[in-house]
Amino acid sequence: MVARHGRYFYPGNIDLLFYPGINIGMTNQPIYVAFLGHRLLARGPVGAIARAAHAAQSDTAPLLVFNAATSAPLDLDLRGSADEAAARAEQMFGPEPARGRGRPKLGVEAHEVTLLPRHWDWLRKQPGGASIALRKLVEAASRDPRQEGRRAQETAYKFMSAIAGNLPDFEEATRALFAKDGAGFAARIAAWPEDIRTHALTLSEPAFARPGTAP
Repeated sequence: MVARHGRYFYPGNIDLLFYPGINIGMTNQPIYVAFLGHRLLARGPVGAIARAAHAAQSDTAPLLVFNAATSAPLDLDLRGSADEAAARAEQMFGPEPARGRGRPKLGVEAHEVTLLPRHWDWLRKQPGGASIALRKLVEAASRDPRQEGRRAQETAYKFMSAIAGNLPDFEEATRALFAKDGAGFAARIAAWPEDIRTHALTLSEPAFARPGTAP
């Protein structure tokens, strides 16, 4: 464990909350990041994020919260006590309760899918039946490096445009990101605040992976 800028940093563990006195272990819940100005305030499930944000309300720096995987912004209601703010956040943005249908122990849920008759005929002929065939198709598509690269570009840009639009070389960094110029991107954001630079590099990494290599 290393103390850094008044926070605790655990090398290799990205699912811990970076906030004094509040540490959480790894979790299957959606992970969020909170930035106070240019500083990473917290990383963790939404309830823990709400508590950290509630404690930092007296700070004049702007607070921005993002889904760590998609960079979707999150607007927290911090009225009342820390417990009340955390409870509201968990109710609004926490994981959905397990459904009655499907195979919840395996993380499988039942939803309606509409296909043409020929599509159903093809699926029924696949080994394991339609459900397994559909899951394999979705998994294969989601792991396509081209899709991962595009998602990484969009996710990194969404984060950067929200928090780094006024930082030096923002436009040049954006061009390098969409040109898949990893070295150029890293050079353009080298002077950015450490926490913003680190998160932008993490989000954008799959965009610069070469075909056939892991990001």
